[in-house]
Amino acid sequence: MTRNRLFTIDIESREVKCMKNAIKDESWLWHLRFGHLGFFDLKLLSKENMVNGLPKINPLDQLCEAWIKGKQHRQSFEAGKTRRARRPLEIVHSDIAGPFDIPSLGGNKYYATFIDDFSRKSWIYLLKTKSEAFDKFIEFKAMVEKQSGHFIKILRTDRGGEYTSKLFESFCKKHEIIHQLTTVYTPQQNGVAERKNRTILDMARNMVKGKYLPRTFWAEAVQYAVYLLNRCLTKSVKYKTPNEAWSNQKLGVGHLKIFRCVVYAHVADQTRKKLDDKGVKCIFIGYEKRSKAYRLYNPLTKKVIISRDVEFDEADYWR
Repeated sequence: MTRNRLFTIDIESREVKCMKNAIKDESWLWHLRFGHLGFFDLKLLSKENMVNGLPKINPLDQLCEAWIKGKQHRQSFEAGKTRRARRPLEIVHSDIAGPFDIPSLGGNKYYATFIDDFSRKSWIYLLKTKSEAFDKFIEFKAMVEKQSGHFIKILRTDRGGEYTSKLFESFCKKHEIIHQLTTVYTPQQNGVAERKNRTILDMARNMVKGKYLPRTFWAEAVQYAVYLLNRCLTKSVKYKTPNEAWSNQKLGVGHLKIFRCVVYAHVADQTRKKLDDKGVKCIFIGYEKRSKAYRLYNPLTKKVIISRDVEFDEADYWR
C-alpha cells in the first residue's frame, strides 16, 4: 500500500489445478462460474434460494488451490462499530485501487468503487487518472438516485486528494451530502470499501490466472468480479444478495459462464465469404452493460467483440 493508501497492484499467476474433468461435476462448474467462490458460500446461496437458476451444490473433498491462496493473502480489518444504514444510499462508501502496473485494454490504471451500505451492492468505474473520480461520482450519484428514489446522505472515503478537492467538497455541500473522511493512518475507518476492494482483487486474480491471460485484462476481471459479488451472499445482509437488497428483485444466474473460457461467435452471412468459418474463436470476458450480449476478445485481431449469437466451450480456456 502506498503512502496515500492506494493499492499498488501486480497481478501474478495463481496456478489453479482445476482440471477439465471438473467441468463434468456441476458443483465444480458453478464454483468456477462464480469466480472460485468458496463451496460453503455457494452451498448457502443455493440452499437459501437467494438466486434463481442455481442447482443444489454438493461440496467436494477436493480443494481449489486458487480459493485457498486468495483466502491466505487477505488481510483482515478490525470490525468497526459504526452504525448501519437503514435505507438505500443513506451511507455510501468509496475507495480507489491502483495504479495497476500495466494499463487495461482501454488505457485505465485505476478503478473506483462505490458501495451502498444498506444493501452492500457495489459499482465499479475504471479510471485513467485518480482525478477522474469526481466525474465518476457525479455519474454514479445521478444513476443510483434515479434508480432508487433515494438521495445520498453520507459519503464515506479516505483523505486521498481525489476526494478532498475543493470541487468535490463544494459539490457535496451543494447537494447536502455529509462527507465523512477517515482519520490519517486509520484505513479501517473506511473498512467497508477497503475490504470490498481486497475481495474484488482476490476474485479477479483467481479468474485471470496471469500465466495464460495477458495482464492487460485486469479491468475485465475486476468488473466481472463485481458483477458476481453483487449476486453472492454477504454477511452484512441476511438471506439476500446485494442485488436483491437493492432492487427487491431476485436475479437469475443461469446465464453465468466461466471467465476466460472459449466461446465461438457467429459470423454474420453478410460479412462472411463462402469458404469462411461460420464462427470465430474468442475468449469470454464479461457482459455488455448496455445490451443483453456478451463481451468477447478475439486473440487474432486483438479486438473486443459484442455478440449475442455465441456457443460456449467452458471446458476450454485461453492458453
